[in-house]
Amino acid sequence: MAVASLICSETISRVSSVLNREVKQFGKKYMFDGNEETSWNSDQGATQWLTMEFPQTVQASQIQIQFQGGFASRKFILQGGQKGEALSTVAEFYPEDNNSPQSFPFKAEPLDKLKITFQNSSDFFGRIIIYHLDILGQKL
Repeated sequence: MAVASLICSETISRVSSVLNREVKQFGKKYMFDGNEETSWNSDQGATQWLTMEFPQTVQASQIQIQFQGGFASRKFILQGGQKGEALSTVAEFYPEDNNSPQSFPFKAEPLDKLKITFQNSSDFFGRIIIYHLDILGQKL
């Protein structure tokens, strides 16, 4: 089976915060809309996070992410698990602080949900700005 985006209209996503609660301007949906002009902007805080619940079990194998330089996560932790179970750490990544799209392959057990915890923002106030985020893999 080919590797494809696992994020679909039935994927439920949640984020730790939105800048000034301006969801219409900076909401989580803008990470997934394919528009280079829009982005999710977190509010300030030491740690920001994003969770995704998939409508079916998936075999995730890669994360693609594009930060805004100066508002990137210097480290993020990927956790995954099945519905109703505790999440376990899948991998840790150390992205570069720039505007370029970055890809991070990983190996994970089949899962229904993912959590990405962004740590050590390059922004003094801990804000994270993401223009694009995708999870690639196969639906099981």
